[in-house]
Amino acid sequence: MTNTTTSPVGTIHLLGGQYRVPRIGYGTMRLSGRGVIGLPEDVTGAIAILRQAVDLGVRFFDTANAYGPRTVNQLIGRALAPFDDEIVIGNKVGASRGPHGEWLTDSRPETIRTQVEDALLDLRTDISPLTYLRLWGDSTDRAGAIAGDVPLEDSLGALVELREEGKIRHIGISGASPAMLERAQRLTPIAAVQNRFNLLDRSGVGVLSACERDGIAFVPYFPLATGALADLEALVAPARRLGAPTTTIALAWLLRRSPVIIPIPGTTSPTHLTENLRAAALAPQLTDDEVKALTAVEDEANARLDIMSAQAVEAIQKQPATTV
Repeated sequence: MTNTTTSPVGTIHLLGGQYRVPRIGYGTMRLSGRGVIGLPEDVTGAIAILRQAVDLGVRFFDTANAYGPRTVNQLIGRALAPFDDEIVIGNKVGASRGPHGEWLTDSRPETIRTQVEDALLDLRTDISPLTYLRLWGDSTDRAGAIAGDVPLEDSLGALVELREEGKIRHIGISGASPAMLERAQRLTPIAAVQNRFNLLDRSGVGVLSACERDGIAFVPYFPLATGALADLEALVAPARRLGAPTTTIALAWLLRRSPVIIPIPGTTSPTHLTENLRAAALAPQLTDDEVKALTAVEDEANARLDIMSAQAVEAIQKQPATTV
């Protein structure tokens, strides 16, 4: 089963059986201040790049109440509302920030409902095309969880109720294990799953396989391994042959790795935005041998959902300190 088709402008995924979205989206976390807290220094630039993304064909945007918190959603509302019917904003709920900016999960149904209502207010809309429930399946434990004993069925049930009230169209989950996805599907259709997955970190491969089986969109966060891929040897040759940055080739590989993958690279640079979107055109130009070599960079057979690969950790640690 697949919800993916090809079109003259690239590859399209039929998200939730309803929305035709090009398979390069835009992740908005970088449109915030230092530490993903508050507004960015250049608010005007953030609004401009959101609008440029739409002008260049992006129809799928990823965000979360916890970004800011709430400030990124407010920027999206300022930049893009009222939303065209083709625009899909995927918003994550069930996560929050602590007093020192720490990331927390909060699965209480009352929190889920409040965050959905807040997101609709901030995005200046009446209905969410896609709302994800943030889970803990890609963590070693439930550290940072508020009311960590809340059953998945109760948390997800809150989203089901909101869908029945007409405030949500489609439901997704983020940070899910294969078992969590199976439990979720007993309650409701799942339109999208968001987990870590990139050239250096294949921790989400088990969930990806389940999404392929069921035609569910798989949305890898950190698709460029937080910028740690620039010097990866397997990327250099195809990048040189195709005259593209290595980051563009990394995104093109994701598109070739599975037809249900929708990468969501984020950037504040108009140039990088254009380079990221070029991946859709370059993906068919990667040779089978290049795709095979890139896939072999990391051992998917031994990937663990709750542990980032040693290669990914080492590459990220080598990166200079940056702010988002």
